[in-house]
Amino acid sequence: MNRATLGLQGLQLILCVAAAPLLIGWVGLCRAWFANRSGAGVLQPYRVLKKLFAKTPVVAHDASPLFLATPYIIFAATALAGASVPMISAARPLTDAADVITLAGLFILTRIFTALAAMDIGTAFGSMGARREMLVGFLAEPALLMVLFTPALISHSTSLTVIVQHLTASSPILYPSMAFAAAAYVMVLLAENGRIPIDNPGTHLELTMIHEALNLEYSGRYLALIEWTTAMKLFVYMSIGVALFIPWGIPRHGGLAHLPWALVLFCAKLCIGGIALAFLETILAKMRLFRVPEFLGTAFMLAVLGLLLRFLLRR
Repeated sequence: MNRATLGLQGLQLILCVAAAPLLIGWVGLCRAWFANRSGAGVLQPYRVLKKLFAKTPVVAHDASPLFLATPYIIFAATALAGASVPMISAARPLTDAADVITLAGLFILTRIFTALAAMDIGTAFGSMGARREMLVGFLAEPALLMVLFTPALISHSTSLTVIVQHLTASSPILYPSMAFAAAAYVMVLLAENGRIPIDNPGTHLELTMIHEALNLEYSGRYLALIEWTTAMKLFVYMSIGVALFIPWGIPRHGGLAHLPWALVLFCAKLCIGGIALAFLETILAKMRLFRVPEFLGTAFMLAVLGLLLRFLLRR
């Protein structure tokens, strides 16, 4: 472990934390463009965070320490997940810890604490949002694991670093199993991040909201941390998609020589992914809550088909 490797690890962590709101702003701007509107600009999420951090938080009298600690816990867990994903380099100190099972466990940890904090105050909206969030998680997590197991079988390892190194070692190959896994992953990404058609992050309608119902009792810096964590979660999920399905351009070894090109290429991939996400949210409509199991069941079926194709075709 040298200084260059530590520097790359720190740079990736800073990139995940600092650039996550920029990705949210880019997706929002692209959605506005597709709707023939001007949009608020890519820096709008930073303005919102600045305003929230400046406000004095209002906390319920019967709030427990868990309610106050949850924003910090989920922020730290999501940042750790972002530091474990190969974004601009596959050589990092967290290489041994960058396991797909550990990564899924960090996402589960954030969901559990978020649901417990939502039920802590005892409001109807918080409990309703927690139940809906756990329903989505119960259906999305198995599909996510099946998606992650497909590249793990190809590279014979559950380490994200080994997976990226194996996929980038050869010329670009179209694996039929990875095509099914990619389709399932897009569906899981939409569900896990509360995007259309599963949830609408811009609404507070009590009959449809899932993610927003969990955060109604937060304000001030606590709400700012939660909004920042939401942005980081989308950033991490898109980074995982880049690492698994379009990993070419990620250096396999440490060093600063390839860093500028890797950083530019990674940002370009995220920009394209943001455009694709905005396009999907523009052409799709919010589905009823009772249709969500069918949606995520389809994602699980596609992921399982990818695994079966890997066993049958060895591709």
